[in-house]
Parts: sequence; C-alpha cells; structure tokens
Amino acid sequence: MRGVFDLNCDAGESFGAWVMGNDAEVMRHVTSANIACGVHASDPKAMRRTVWFCKQCGVMAGAHPGYPDLQGFGRRRMDMERGEIIDWVIYQVGALKGFTSLAGIPLQHVKLHGALYNYVSREEDLFLDIAGAVREAFGDVVFVTFASPASGELKKRCRSSGVRIALEAFPDRAYTDEGALVARGHEGAVINDAKTIASRAIGMVREGCIESVNGRRIACEIDTLCIHGDNKESVLAAPLIREHAAMEGIAVKPLGSFV
Repeated sequence: MRGVFDLNCDAGESFGAWVMGNDAEVMRHVTSANIACGVHASDPKAMRRTVWFCKQCGVMAGAHPGYPDLQGFGRRRMDMERGEIIDWVIYQVGALKGFTSLAGIPLQHVKLHGALYNYVSREEDLFLDIAGAVREAFGDVVFVTFASPASGELKKRCRSSGVRIALEAFPDRAYTDEGALVARGHEGAVINDAKTIASRAIGMVREGCIESVNGRRIACEIDTLCIHGDNKESVLAAPLIREHAAMEGIAVKPLGSFV
C-alpha cells in the first residue's frame, strides 16, 4: 500500500466568455493543478487568474500544454514534426512560467494535454526528448505521464538522468484491458458517479493497480490521480477522495514533495 499520493485537476481552461469546468470548487480539494497555456484552451487573463487562485488555495501550479487546436480542444491528433512539438511545449510552458513568476510561486510540473499526452506516452524517444528539453529550459520540474505496467521502468531511467517523472491514473475514466483509456466517444468512458470515482481512486493508490472495464487488474506505480473539473461528479468526488484517504491513513501531498 502506498502511503502518499497527489491529487491533481486540469484547470484554467475557460476562454474569453466561454467557461469550462468548476475551478473554484475543485481547487479547494486538490494539491496540484494543470493549467492550460492558451493554445488548446485558456487565454492570458484566465492563466493569470488561475495561477493566483492556486496561490490563494495553496495548490501547486503546473503547465498543461497541448496541440495548437483551439477548436478541437487539443483532443485531435496533429501531424507535427518532433522538433515542432518540442517547440510548442516549451513555448506554452514558458508562457505559464511568466505568470507563476509574477505570482511568486514555483512552477511545480508539466503535464501534456489530450491527444498530445496520449501520443507522447506511446513514443518513448519523443517523451524523453520533451522531458529533457523541459528540464533544460525550466529546471527541476516534475514531468507527469500516464501510469502503465511499463512506466515504472521509464521513471527509473529518467531519474538516473536527472529528470523527475510522476505517474498518473484517472479514477473518473474507464480503462481497456490493455491499460489504455477508453476513448471518450464510447459509452461509459467517463464515470459519472462520485462515490464510484472516490472508491476507484483510493483503490488505485492502496492496491497499486487499475481495473479495466472487464474487471482485469493491471498493476502499475501511481503517484498522482487526476480528476476532471468539467465532470460534475468528479468535482463532487474530490472531497470524498480526501476523506477516504484520511480514513485509510494515506497522505495527499503535492507531487513535487515526494517524487
């Protein structure tokens, strides 16, 4: 049983007059926030506001860069060269780093968004290039990626080269028997029951595994759990996760403090 985990949420994804998620509520319960960087969502005003909200709530701020696909919310794969992908990541993280510096808080982590996150998690060489470039540009930040049976070894290799990796699971998303997320277009891909989400979250940490839609248990190391602020039931699950963790003697801390 693991005795500590981080609870994160995607945040700051509103754009102009368009509102996404419930940052005000979910940030009361998480320890880390992944803030959109104005490319797949958000804008400079939303970025600044979200960073200051992190400071007020004691939540650690991280950058959430994605494909430059505002209309598709970064959930569509784009055909980009390796160097172009790295450039877009550095560009977005740098934009958010400006706002964290303005607020006087550290940039704790970087977590890719949507289709870029999924693609890079399957391309180890590209993953290592991006993580290395992020470290060179922004120092000792944590790079968040998908938890899988193979990711524990990747984490060890990265640590030996000075790159800190946090492995992430999703209690409000369904998994395939292969350990991938069920595509959002499929029925049941997003779990819409707060108690179920909270139970899955604690089970993932306590048992060190995820469970597929067919009941297959897949062992993997898990450092951080993500809940989505655009799913009302996930927001309701956040305080339940904290309550269940306390009852089981599991600490909830920002990932930068233990990864």
